[in-house]
Amino acid sequence: MTTMARQRAWQGPAIFSYGFRPFFFFGALDAALLIALWVPWYLGFIQVPSMFTPVSWHVHELLYGYVPAIIAGFLLTAVPNWTGRLPVVGWPLAGLFGLWLGARVVVAFSAWLPPAFVYLAALALPLALIGFLAREILAGRNWRNLKVVVVLSLFTATQFLFYYENIRYGTSVYAERAAIALVIMLIQIIGGRVVPSFTRNWLKKEGSPVLPPSFGPFDRFVMVMSAAGLCAWVVLPAFAIEEPVLGLLLIAIGFLNIARQWRWRPLKTLAEPLVFILHLAFLPVSLGFVFAGYATFSGSVGAESAAIHCWTVGAIGGMTLAIMTRASRGHTGHSLTAPPATAAIYLAITVALVLRLAAAFNPAWTFSLMPLAALAWVLAFAGFCVIYGPMLFTARS
Repeated sequence: MTTMARQRAWQGPAIFSYGFRPFFFFGALDAALLIALWVPWYLGFIQVPSMFTPVSWHVHELLYGYVPAIIAGFLLTAVPNWTGRLPVVGWPLAGLFGLWLGARVVVAFSAWLPPAFVYLAALALPLALIGFLAREILAGRNWRNLKVVVVLSLFTATQFLFYYENIRYGTSVYAERAAIALVIMLIQIIGGRVVPSFTRNWLKKEGSPVLPPSFGPFDRFVMVMSAAGLCAWVVLPAFAIEEPVLGLLLIAIGFLNIARQWRWRPLKTLAEPLVFILHLAFLPVSLGFVFAGYATFSGSVGAESAAIHCWTVGAIGGMTLAIMTRASRGHTGHSLTAPPATAAIYLAITVALVLRLAAAFNPAWTFSLMPLAALAWVLAFAGFCVIYGPMLFTARS
């Protein structure tokens, strides 16, 4: 049975006919709701019945709630294409989604529940996803993508570390950094493949004689340097002896990534927002290295916050929106072009990043800029739900 035949054989709700459908829609809805709740909670206007502090809940639900949903949606859609095996659809897909949704409810009301139950619920989807991915890649002999299993496994290990740090110290430092670093590496692995590929396809269609180069030694060098720099950034709180040297190294890695991306011809895609957003979302990967390097070199708290939010709001938020919109359009039979409403949500996530960076460098404006940045983030992800919800809940004709 082919992938398309497997989907058509499912006679239940269309939302469970393909992996990206439930996880993209409800992941985006979760992203909007968690920030809409977190900012007033952080500012002291409301209370959420979670066992975590406002900051820890914010970190947990972004990194271990939203991110796994989008990873699940992407991998459940991509892996059948990588391996040639059948996709997960119907009730098995609904079961995986139920693990994720149940964890969001459990974490939200975790103050009333046994901690061990909360941790097990929150880890259920990542562990199930690792098992599925490993089985499919091994069965399909798709060795090239085993590195995705490794990164996902390490990411799940940071979740264990997050719980240990919160139990022991009431907050997390290393788990948060390690999780961000691993997602950024995942963006560099997958984004470094799809951004130039989609750019090349679009430029060919436009008849451009100048195309992005294929993956080569320079890309490999930048990836290795980025991995080394992120590892150093993760352990920096424990080993702060060579801060100036590490700071200069991180800044250099940032510019290496800018040089790598420049080779992908980003400015030639300005006419098509669906392609240009991929470049716009990849740029904060480089900027995050630059800010992290400056923070390490100078001790600037604002630059450290800017680095983290470049990587989370800009790279993670922007790249996931870019992938979700493109995959949703392509897999539901819509044209691969961004209409004005889609371009508007791209603008919203960009505004959210700019305002959050402004708040990082201007602490006195935090109470003004943070709510505005949050509003732009909510508009971006709620906008995705409004625009793409009808596509995701309706069967492809």
